[in-house]
Amino acid sequence: MENEGIINKRIKDFSKNIDILQTILIFLIALLVPTFLGNILSKIFGATSIISTNSQLVVGTIVNAALVTTAINLKGWPKILGVITMPSISTILSGYVFGTASVYMVYMIPAIWLGNFALIYSYKLLMLGKEKNYFVAGIVGIIVKVAIIFALFNIINLFGIFPEKLITNLRNAMGLTQLITATLGVLVGFIIYKLEKRTK
Repeated sequence: MENEGIINKRIKDFSKNIDILQTILIFLIALLVPTFLGNILSKIFGATSIISTNSQLVVGTIVNAALVTTAINLKGWPKILGVITMPSISTILSGYVFGTASVYMVYMIPAIWLGNFALIYSYKLLMLGKEKNYFVAGIVGIIVKVAIIFALFNIINLFGIFPEKLITNLRNAMGLTQLITATLGVLVGFIIYKLEKRTK
């Protein structure tokens, strides 16, 4: 199947040791950053600091950069699915990013997974499969990811699941914030990509 081939594409073949090392590193980032970084920032800068109150931007940027790096460097469904699913689960379990809204984010898990997959798949298909420019793949991935997450949030919201007082914040988190963090993640991912190219 072509999709199987796309999922197994990556920018270059790494040695087994490098492959294992970067897989572990990306998995740790995907799991630990959403779980602990918000709390760490709060302790360092104070709970009311601009950095702490905008921890979703910091966490989201790092996670999106990890998704882009996954798309370019990792191959195979087990690794892809691991990176796609871990950030949203750890974010909700930790409660640091969304605070009291975290319990309601359970309903958004499938949308976030689909959005994350869209970003990874855009790079696999366009950059690695069709040899398009890094930023062409990034722009398509960002648009599709944000569209999926924001659209599904609004559909779920039609069923009255989210409390009225949280809807505005959640809508921003699933829309504008997703757009910002995905864009910043693509930019950070580009720096990583360029650094890797220098080591070839």
